[in-house]
Amino acid sequence: MKFLHAADIHLDSPLRGLERYEGAPVGEIRGATRRAFERLVDLAIEEEVAFVLLAGDLYDGDWKDYNTGLFFVSQMNRLREADIRAFVIAGNHDAASQITRVLRPPDNVKVFSTKRPETAVLEDLGVALHGQGFASVAVTEDLSAGYPAAVPHLFNIGLLHTSLDGREGHAAYAPCSVDGLRSRGYQFWALGHVHVREVVSRDPWIVFPGNLQGRHARETGAKGATLVTVEGREVVRAEHRDLDVFRWATCPVSLAGVAGTGEALDRIQQALEKALDAADGRPLAARIRLEGACPVHDDLAADPERWIAEIRGIASGFGDGSLWIEKVQVRTRRAADLAVLERDDALGGLLHTVRELAADEAALAALAESFADLERKLPPELFAEGEAARPGDPERLRSLLDEARDLLLARLLAAPETLEA
Repeated sequence: MKFLHAADIHLDSPLRGLERYEGAPVGEIRGATRRAFERLVDLAIEEEVAFVLLAGDLYDGDWKDYNTGLFFVSQMNRLREADIRAFVIAGNHDAASQITRVLRPPDNVKVFSTKRPETAVLEDLGVALHGQGFASVAVTEDLSAGYPAAVPHLFNIGLLHTSLDGREGHAAYAPCSVDGLRSRGYQFWALGHVHVREVVSRDPWIVFPGNLQGRHARETGAKGATLVTVEGREVVRAEHRDLDVFRWATCPVSLAGVAGTGEALDRIQQALEKALDAADGRPLAARIRLEGACPVHDDLAADPERWIAEIRGIASGFGDGSLWIEKVQVRTRRAADLAVLERDDALGGLLHTVRELAADEAALAALAESFADLERKLPPELFAEGEAARPGDPERLRSLLDEARDLLLARLLAAPETLEA
């Protein structure tokens, strides 16, 4: 018996963060989440799986219209024609309190209750599936504690949308522990909510498949689902299958010691070639991060738009339209930076603090969290596509800290006599 485990589909979620410029694929990637879901259904049919598990966040909040629901129904009908069942739980993005439009799914689809755990027994396969969806966006209790014990002599699967015992970058929803899941006696836990693939345990199997399609620059690398093969009541294989149709990458480029524009652009081109090779033939949006102490820093700081245009030109030179630049981050510094850090005055101390904060992920996350109240008070339209980044976005804060660092350096290096006075 084989089954597919997927989660965090986020159908029709916009791919965020791709800056608009000539040739950028903003329009053509809008349907990426749908195409990735179609590939999931293709794989289920090709592998002749017995069923598909969707462990939450099938949607991305309330639908703009019925087309999102109609697309899902059409894909489930494809499974129905292949005699494949589907089992679905709601996550925080498609909680019962979030989705106001409803379409009845085909009869091969089982949507688990959001009020209490349910069990579906598949007698023909010797399988028992247990699950409960989110009734509201923020579920803070341990839902797994209410799941029933394993049904004897069957292969038991638990579907759960959860942060488990905490995962960076994900809200602490339906928290639980590995020991708590293990106590249910199930052979497989199909989890959702965390967008990075992770095999938490193999005894029993506890798996986050990751999301099906990366949606922004922090969701890099291969995305897809887990294909599970069962013999008797044992998992013999749990294989990740790439299903994404568009990929994101962060490309750090060291310019340490680089003095000339030509050498810097050569290093950037090499990094882009490597990232494109790793994308396995998929279109790629790359974030370029320029780093290191280098003489070329002043040229970068003086005319960043020219450098961005140069880098976009390199990307377009690959010729097949498969590579775009999502963003260029300049984190280079003057070779004199380290000496300036030794200054024993107010601006020198402030510069030291700024650089330490930018390099401390935990401190940056805490600072971002402190902006949560401010973000709730600001008008939603401020965060529309193409507008300002959210104040609680750690990447945006790091970028602002980099700008502050450069301003401080310029002041320290330009007028040392004034500062010392």
